[in-house]
Formats: sequence, C-alpha cells, structure tokens
Amino acid sequence: MVERSLTASPFHWLGLAAVALSALAADQLTKQIVVTQLGLGESVHVVGPFWIRHVNNPGIAFGLFSSWASAVTFLTAGAVIWMLFYFAKSGARHPILPVALGLLIGGSMGNLVDRLRIGHVTDFLDLRFWPAFNLADTFIVVGVAALLLALVAAERQPRIRRTPSGRTAPKTLG
Repeated sequence: MVERSLTASPFHWLGLAAVALSALAADQLTKQIVVTQLGLGESVHVVGPFWIRHVNNPGIAFGLFSSWASAVTFLTAGAVIWMLFYFAKSGARHPILPVALGLLIGGSMGNLVDRLRIGHVTDFLDLRFWPAFNLADTFIVVGVAALLLALVAAERQPRIRRTPSGRTAPKTLG
C-alpha cells in the first residue's frame, strides 16, 4: 500500500504563513489602537456585557505566573518552534492544520512580541464576568478548538483496509 507524504508542501506553508501573519497583524494593530486611545485602566462600554478596557498583563491567562515572565517568554518561543517543526513533518495530515496552527502561531507570536517589546501583554476585551483578554488569546483558543475538532473528525472517519484481492473496504470493528 502506498502512503501519501504528510510533510508540508509549499502550498501548506503559504496557508500557514498567511493565517499566522494575519493573526499577528490584527492582534498588534488592535493593541496599538487601545494603547493610543485609552489610558491604562480606562474603559469604553460597547454593548451588553462587552467593554473595551486597557489592561496590562505580565503573566499568562488571567494573570497567572506573572512573576515567571521570563520562563513564560521562553516557553512560548519554544512552543512556536515546536509547532513549526510539527507542521513541517505533518502539515498535509489534515486540511484544517494550516489554519489551526496558523492561528496558534500567530496568537502566540502576538503575545510574545508584547512580552519582548514592552514586558507585558496588553489585554482589552472585557466581558466583565471573565478576565480581560486580547485577539491573540482568542486566536489561540480558536486554533486549539479547530485542532481538537479535526482530531475528533479524523477518528470518526472509517479507516480503509486492503482486501487480499487488492480492493479497498472499510475497516470493521471486531
């Protein structure tokens, strides 16, 4: 049986780069708008429970590990490098992979740029019942959800097996 290569092709890399760079640009642009338009701690009501509030977060999600900023920076950089190596080997595994990993890498890079450039992450999306977050955080969550959904969908698809005559048939349980 011939197996297809799972390594990322130039087309896969182009998709990953387009998504990651778009996510990074959107994240940095929105943070710059917030920083230039709102003072630290200032907020603007948008609609319902949604506010735009300028917050500095030295840690990771919800301000956790704020005293470990250097470790968080190195771990984030390591995670991005690992994702790129994984994508190089498995970029053709599933059609959603360039988008999902692009969102994860773009979001991770958005927060990493903040940590390296200004020593903290700028958060601004505030739902009042949840700690403030930013677009990078949203991209990371959506990327992880897309990866999980792709994995679940891949496991639910019937596996193909070859019969002794060379024909293919769905693999049965038992």
